Amino acid sequence: MAEIVQQRIEDRIPELEQLERVGLFTKKEVKSIVKRVTALEYKLHRLIVNKDDFIAYVQYEINVLELIKKRRAHVHYQFKREEVEFPIIHRINSIFRRATKKWKDDMKLWLSHVAFCKKWATKGEISKVFSSLLAIHPDKPALWIMAAKSELEDRSSSESARHLFLRALRFHPTSHKVYQEYFRMELLHCEKLRKQQVELEKAEMDLGEYEFSPEILSGKLAEVVYRDAAGKIREAEFVISLLNIAEIFDFTKELREQILQDLQTNYTTDSLTWDFMAKRELEAPGAGGELQTASGRASDINRREERCCQVYEEGVKTLDSEPMWSCYAAFCMERVKRRTNVQQLQEKRQERMLGVLQRAHNASKLKEDFYKSWLQVLLSSGDAEAAARVATAMVERHGGSVAAWSLSLQTLIQLESRELDRLFQEALTHVDPKESLPLWKLQLQWSTDNQSPEETEAVYKRGLMSAVPTVSMEMKESYLHWSFSTGGYKKARKTFTSLQENRPLSKAFFTTMIGIEKEQENPKMNILRDCYERALQEFGTSDDDLWLQYIQEELGPLGQPENCGKIHWRAMKFLEGDSVERFTSRYTLLQTGHL
Repeated sequence: MAEIVQQRIEDRIPELEQLERVGLFTKKEVKSIVKRVTALEYKLHRLIVNKDDFIAYVQYEINVLELIKKRRAHVHYQFKREEVEFPIIHRINSIFRRATKKWKDDMKLWLSHVAFCKKWATKGEISKVFSSLLAIHPDKPALWIMAAKSELEDRSSSESARHLFLRALRFHPTSHKVYQEYFRMELLHCEKLRKQQVELEKAEMDLGEYEFSPEILSGKLAEVVYRDAAGKIREAEFVISLLNIAEIFDFTKELREQILQDLQTNYTTDSLTWDFMAKRELEAPGAGGELQTASGRASDINRREERCCQVYEEGVKTLDSEPMWSCYAAFCMERVKRRTNVQQLQEKRQERMLGVLQRAHNASKLKEDFYKSWLQVLLSSGDAEAAARVATAMVERHGGSVAAWSLSLQTLIQLESRELDRLFQEALTHVDPKESLPLWKLQLQWSTDNQSPEETEAVYKRGLMSAVPTVSMEMKESYLHWSFSTGGYKKARKTFTSLQENRPLSKAFFTTMIGIEKEQENPKMNILRDCYERALQEFGTSDDDLWLQYIQEELGPLGQPENCGKIHWRAMKFLEGDSVERFTSRYTLLQTGHL
């Protein structure tokens, strides 16, 4: 091992001598580099190598490169790069290759090598890195795209980029992203050729045998890619994404028309097609004369929106589905949210949106998410009667949804409906009991604000009987709070006593009672002990915090410190797993006064 390390150090002597000779480093600095590099080399030649050692070596060499770059700028010396920087760059690439060969699956390591190659302009090396990477990880489309982009951008080789995309499609014949980037690459290449032709024509140069093909300049290669992609991936969203890419370039008019024609012919059963076609109407040119005034601009916008709605209307006739109605409703809502100073336009948009939402609901095709916006508009406009109808209709359409019932009931509470008591009962029969806790909380809040204490207590008692543990535990804790706030300490104590054996119980139920007891003018320690003991029966095997609170209570003015040793012994006996270690460390801190 020592011989190999010594050989590697000797190989560095010419570049180190050159650094010293040209004045970029002092003799002392060169010795320091040799010492540091020797230590790093020995780490790379141990029997068991560590990835961090390779990374540290690479980082050190890069730091040296950066320092050389700064020194060159400072002394204005730009010569001898072949003797100084090139060997260091070559060595870094060699270290990266050794590391990636050993840790083939470490993508961060591979991409660090790629980043280094890009920064230090080693274009030949970057192709080799990607070649090795793709041989090991051909299953990752993103790597193929990255490699092709590198060939196009870093090496200006469209042929190599095209070759990589074609190879990628053998492994990923239906990858949306690969086809999209391949399509974009061909258009970028075409745009580059067109710009080159314009420059050459301006210079009045004879192109001779380098004359560009009209087919290539018109984007025929991109059309071939599109045809292949559309044949394998028959999805409207994918075709639209290719059309959006083509619209970036100003020479693709024929190609865009062709894609648009295919979209209208082959994908009319997809709501995204109608949504896309409708929104294109917003881009139609307006009448120039009208656009000088605010009312004229508003009128023009209204006409465009009407044309959009005509396309949507055709869509819902052809494709009467929930996604189609959702696209239509989402468009109308988006237009309503747009600000305008013309009141007539805003009113027209709102009227249009309410009409679409009503029709979608009548067709039983309105998604649950849209009802919230519908109700907000109705409530803000003061149409309480319509809001109540929509709130009721929503739960008729989505009766099993807790969110739908919550929104409906909140709206009816705001409108002070007289049927709320019945509707709460109905809601709890329709939704999944395991998800019903928000409805119980909402009912209790409403009952507390609007009903008599007897009626509210009846709601609590119904909740206590729930077979769902989360509901019954929450009800016990909430009932205890309510009892104390409405009936004082005696009622809270009575409630606690009646429920303390009614499992399941939560820790908060006991800590609430402990808190209530401690708030009294003369708290009773025997009651506090009883609460802690009952809580520990339920949670003593896992809750180390509860044991510590009990000990702290005995150390307080009401307790008996001599009981702490017995409580500690019991805690060590009952606690299980990691809670034992946590309790021991925290108890030690408590004894030393640090807790």
